[in-house]
Amino acid sequence: MHDLGQELKELIIDCLDLDDVTPADIQDEEPLFVDGLGLDSIDALELGMHIQKKYNVKLDANDKATKEHFASVNALRRFLESEGAAAS
Repeated sequence: MHDLGQELKELIIDCLDLDDVTPADIQDEEPLFVDGLGLDSIDALELGMHIQKKYNVKLDANDKATKEHFASVNALRRFLESEGAAAS
């Protein structure tokens, strides 16, 4: 069975070179930025580019909704599911 949440965790680790983090370390509802996983704005740009390419979705960095989509792994999963996104 395809687990988009697990796939997103692996993508986060791979594209940001988080060598000391495993998918099990990332909680589904944990914030990805600041207090949670501790990502920053540069990480957001890098992750956003990878997500757009892999899932063929459009993200607008100036859109308030984009910030909400990146709140957690579950928020990203819900966004991608709502877009009907599939990895290419």
